[in-house]
Amino acid sequence: MKTLKSLFDRNLAWATAIKEKDSDFFSQLSRQQSPEYLWIGCSDSRVPANQIVDLPPGEVFVHRNIANLVIHTDLNCLSVIQFAVEVLKVKHIIVCGHYDCGGVGAALENKEHGLIDNWLCHIKDVSRLYAEQLTGLKQEEKFDLLCELNVKEQVINVCNTTVVQKAWKNGAELSVHGWIYNIENGILKDLDTCISSR
Repeated sequence: MKTLKSLFDRNLAWATAIKEKDSDFFSQLSRQQSPEYLWIGCSDSRVPANQIVDLPPGEVFVHRNIANLVIHTDLNCLSVIQFAVEVLKVKHIIVCGHYDCGGVGAALENKEHGLIDNWLCHIKDVSRLYAEQLTGLKQEEKFDLLCELNVKEQVINVCNTTVVQKAWKNGAELSVHGWIYNIENGILKDLDTCISSR
């Protein structure tokens, strides 16, 4: 049986290095979780939420899935949103996609991918919704634009959840943002899709 010993070794080195810098780091971290941000991002291993915005553990509550989708039948995502809004009282929900997203790319392909096609159909819906904007573009431009449009649609989906609607109705200070990350240069881009309770 393989135990992935190298990962345990790396964990020990990481924890030791942090304790050497700040001996109380883990004891303080274990006593609180009060992030202001919920990050809904892609599962892509190249897009780690905390590192991108340079925040330590405990500062960002994170939900990730293929292509950062917010589907109204996805109880996992909806439960995360509810916990973040109602229990943690986050002030910002950030939907962050990224260019060169494998899920978006697969949705653009005209072939079967198996089980994931059931998930990708939501991106295909976005593609149909914006068909006029996407028509006539070179493949790379179409790919980039669909990554952006997908984020914007997921922001709308977040805003339409019963959890967010209820929070706004009750006067919660809550904003929903749409961002996209460029893996090639590490830079975030605001898609000017901020929707706020104010």
